[in-house]
Amino acid sequence: MADAPLVATYSIAACDLDAEQWGVATQSKFLAVGSVVPWAEPHVGAVATQAYANPRYGPEGLALLRSGASAEQTIAALTAADEGRDQRQLGVVDANGSSATFTGSECFDWAGGLNGPCYAAQGNILVGAGTVQALASTFEATSGRPLAERLLECLAAAQAAGGDRRGQQSAALYIVEQDGGYAGLSDVRVDLRVDDHEQPLSELRRIYELHDLLFGKTPRETWLDIDDDLSAELTERLAQLGYDGGLERALRAWAGTENLEERVDGAERIDPVVLRELRARK
Repeated sequence: MADAPLVATYSIAACDLDAEQWGVATQSKFLAVGSVVPWAEPHVGAVATQAYANPRYGPEGLALLRSGASAEQTIAALTAADEGRDQRQLGVVDANGSSATFTGSECFDWAGGLNGPCYAAQGNILVGAGTVQALASTFEATSGRPLAERLLECLAAAQAAGGDRRGQQSAALYIVEQDGGYAGLSDVRVDLRVDDHEQPLSELRRIYELHDLLFGKTPRETWLDIDDDLSAELTERLAQLGYDGGLERALRAWAGTENLEERVDGAERIDPVVLRELRARK
């Protein structure tokens, strides 16, 4: 097999076993790093493939994990079958949160990785070891927060510690959860890419915040009851925006227009996020 493109980058493959989520976050001085590095499958694991990247490590690694191989066994099998292994870098987290990382002997300095429970962090062509250490220590320090937020914090900390010594260009965040995607009909919870940008991490955070606004999930116990006064307010606000025909119909029509339909369920209770956004409309 011919050498694949050089993906000089840093990444973290990780999971949140309580939330049953697996994912990868990555940044690089490389066009569209999200098209190469991140791979994940619910209850199977996550794979990050980089350096002189072998993209086949993604699907083949997930197949090994799906068959019951551990993270260490998966890396051993992938690299044993690859004559270009010395130029590869790879991080794997399995279904149980076990992890492993691999850096080939011919990867460009600085290159290396760290792993621990539920994460594998790695990078190459970096300013120094501090970038990968920042990925690992930030992941460990943010336990209890949503996985997406933790991974974004990891990328920011890694960049602050030095990052890719050639600079920045692209970044990506990919998280899977069984039935956790749009309308409960997809396993892809978050799939965001910044393919070419002067500040890819800032842009990735911006679009993640927009994604969370539209598709995030507010705990049902914090939703508000729609009493008579709130019903009257909602009906009036919706009418002013051109939506009528009964509160439930109007609310759903407005939410669909604003891409907030995932946050609306009938007209007896309302997500506080939806109420805030509706009140902000003029």
